[in-house]
This record gives sequence, C-alpha cells and structure tokens, in this order.
Amino acid sequence: MGITSSLYTGISGLNVNSQATSVVSNNLANSSTIGFKGSTTVFEDLFYSSITTGSGGDQVGNGAGVATVNTDYTQGSYEDSSISTNVALNGDGYFIVIDPDTNTTYYTRAGNFDFDKDGYLVDTYGNQVQGWEVENGTASGALTTIQLDQSQSPPKATSEVSVTLNLNSQSTDEAQTTNPYTSLFELYDGTENPPLDDSQYSYSTTLTIYDENGSAHDLTFYMDPVDVDADGNIVWEYVAATDASDDMRTGSGGNDLNTTSGAGLAMTGTLTFNSEGQMVSMTSFTLASNAAAADVKDTSSWELADFSDSGLPEVNLNFTGSAEGQDVAISFGMSSDNNTWDTSGGIDSLDDITSTISYSNLPKFSDYTLENSATTSYSDSSSATYTVSQDGYATGSLESVTVDENGIIIGNYSNSQSIELYQLALADFTNQGGLTAEGSNLFRATTDSGEAIIGTAGSAGFGSVVSNALEASNVDLASQMTELIIIQSSYQANSKVVTTTDELIQTAIGLKR
Repeated sequence: MGITSSLYTGISGLNVNSQATSVVSNNLANSSTIGFKGSTTVFEDLFYSSITTGSGGDQVGNGAGVATVNTDYTQGSYEDSSISTNVALNGDGYFIVIDPDTNTTYYTRAGNFDFDKDGYLVDTYGNQVQGWEVENGTASGALTTIQLDQSQSPPKATSEVSVTLNLNSQSTDEAQTTNPYTSLFELYDGTENPPLDDSQYSYSTTLTIYDENGSAHDLTFYMDPVDVDADGNIVWEYVAATDASDDMRTGSGGNDLNTTSGAGLAMTGTLTFNSEGQMVSMTSFTLASNAAAADVKDTSSWELADFSDSGLPEVNLNFTGSAEGQDVAISFGMSSDNNTWDTSGGIDSLDDITSTISYSNLPKFSDYTLENSATTSYSDSSSATYTVSQDGYATGSLESVTVDENGIIIGNYSNSQSIELYQLALADFTNQGGLTAEGSNLFRATTDSGEAIIGTAGSAGFGSVVSNALEASNVDLASQMTELIIIQSSYQANSKVVTTTDELIQTAIGLKR
C-alpha cells in the first residue's frame, strides 16, 4: 500500500472528530433545553489492508469512522415551575402529543404544557397532549385530546346535615306551654318573621343547605330545655326549620304549605342527655306525606321520621316544587345501627306525647352509635355551636387545575369542589434507542423502537408525574467540555498526520531532481 493511504487515514480522523465536535456542540447548545437528551459519538475502525511481512501476513488499518451516535436517555434534574400543568416524569415513559395539522404522533419528555385559547392542553409548539377522560373516578374510553372548556361543576342537593353543639345544661325553659315536649312546635308560626321569637327558645344555630338547582337556603335549629329528672337526665326540645318563603311542599290536597303556620317547619323532636352531659337518646318527627295543608300543625300529622341508609333520621324538603323533593338526613352525632325506632313506650306520633309522660317513654333508637363529636349538654357558660357541615354545594366555575402524581388532571371549582377530569397518557418502548429525534423536544417511533406501549403513571413500568416541575436537559457541561478538549487534541493529531504525509510525498517527488 502506498504512502497516500496515510493521507486518507488522517483525513478520516479529521472527519470523525469533526462529526464528534458537532455532537458535542449540539449537546452544549441544548444544555438548557427542557427535556433534552444528550448524545455521544461512538467511533469504529475501518477496513484493513493485508500486507506481507517477514513474519507472514499482517494488516494495516485505514482510519476511523462513526459507528453510531448514541442518545443518553437518563433522567435529567427537575426545575421548579409556577405553572401547575408543567409536569415532569420521575422514571420511565414519554408524554404523548399529536400534531393537529398532520395528525402525527410524537413522544416527549418535555412537559411544558399549558392550555391554549380553545382549551386544548398543548406543548409550546401547539401539539395536543393525549390522555383519557375520567368518569366516576376511573380513566376510561379511547385515548383522546385533552381539552377543558369553561364548563361548570354541577350542583349537588344537600342530602346530609351534621350539627355538633353544646347545650348549656343550666339553661332555663323559655318555651313554656301546656306540653313542654312540644312547646317549640306549638309556638312556631311560619306566617311570622321570625317564626319563633328569641324569647321563646334558649339557643339557635343556622347553616346553609342547597337544593337540586344549587340555590342556597337557610336551615335553622331552635333548641330549648324541657326538663331535668331526679336522676339528672336532661331533655331538650328542638325544631328544624327553613325559611317559610322557600317551602314548596304541598299538602295531600295539593295546597301549598307555605301559607300555613307550619310553613318551613321541617322536623321536631327531643335530645336526651345523661347527668354527665352525654347524649343517650333522641326522637325525630316529620310531617306525614299524606297530611293536608290544614293539618300541618296538627300533632297527629307528625310521625316518627324515616331513616337514611346511614341510620340518620331524615326529612323530605322541597325548594323547587319538584314531585320528589329532596331527602335530608340530620345528625346530632347519633345514628341508628338497625334503622329501627324503639316505641315500647307507646309513642308512635307527636300526638302521643303528653305533658305527663316520662322521658323514658320517648321513642329511641333500638341500637345506636354515638360519635366522639356528638352534641353534648355540659354546664358551660353558654350554649355553643362547634361544627356544622352539609354535603351539598352550588354550581361552580372552573378556577384552576392541578395534576397529581398519577397524571390525573383535577379541576378546582369556585364551589370548593375538585373533580378529576383527565388522566395523562404515557408511552414506553422496548428499544427507546430506536426512536428518531424530530427536533422541538420530540421523538417519533420507528420499526427499531417498536410500537409504543401505552399506560398511566404509577402503573407497571411507568414513572410518576411531578407537577409544577420540568425535566431539565441531562447534558453534563463538565464532561462535555472535557470531551471537547479530547476531540480537539485528536483533531490536531490527525491534522499532523496529514501534514506529515504531505511532507513525505513532497520528499518522494523531490527524488527526481
């Protein structure tokens, strides 16, 4: 082989180091690019020429070439972000985006997503993020483009009310009538505003509940002590009432109840406490469904309340004029274990309660569970409301979104409700080294990478989602600068091969002189 082969060998060294410089310079240029994955140039030796030597046959190499440019898919560090839809992956997987113009599917680790003017969740280039709609807490259906409109959170009618009170055991009976157990009931007058004068009861508390249309209504509990027996047991009477003008119930004759003295009157009953101030029994009476308007304040029209599935006495309210109304369970902290009243004392309706009965004859739960936060009757300086709660809410508008570790996009609404809307889809590949980089932080699947394996964050093989964060470039500046020094030295050495070979060729040409 001639001396000119050395020239080509040196040139091949210049070529491969030039290409390696391009790879390193691209890494350095993208050292701050979100989701960027650095690359490494892998060299290989080229073909060999056979020569004859004194020891027999030998080989001489003919330079170097680029075998491959490997992408480093290791995870980059996190960068904090103030945008909740900026997400990073902790572990394996890629986010899936689709170009809406070409319908081409791409995969990316750059999670700098945000909503566009049409409500689509997109990357910085307008590619639409893919996921599943969440219904009833489960992501289901076909993979779809994530889009949020300005829809509202639908209202929910109140179905359960919980009240925790302390009723001062030293309070005096304000509602004095012929029957102390039904005094508040007898004095209540829905045609007056308020229906009970504050001189007729010892304590009251009000909370807001909601109808099926999301409209708010006040529910007020009026409380008054009845008696303390020789054993120290304390009995309180209560009345639960809504605003009379909101009452859309009708009597059996079809007449509206809001024109009667019983307008708004929802439930009445008693709470019994032992000498230590703990609740030991309660009664609840509601208006019979077949009662006529004229009989609203007739005690015979008030029967023991039905129980909810959770063992609480419930009342049927009606604020919209609907045929069914809405059932509202009321809790003072005591619930029935078997949804059964013990009426062994001979009392089945409010009409059976007379001024001469003993509290022990009052109906009670056959078996009950008392919560730690149940209403009490201690001798505090005054009665007080500790907690009130109810499970209804009004219509709400979308205020913000958050993303949890499973990639579920949660809408936060003005009515304090949080609703799971979508779940981000993730993809993984058997051979991610076979992916083709398309620029713009995007990769495309090839036959070498294999088909995408689609799944969700936290499931087998996929990492978790980190919200308010972005994955930084995984380029290590120190190692790249070191690599650049090595490449420069190698390039200089190969240039010396070229110049030395040129001098040798010139020497050979000079032999003819």
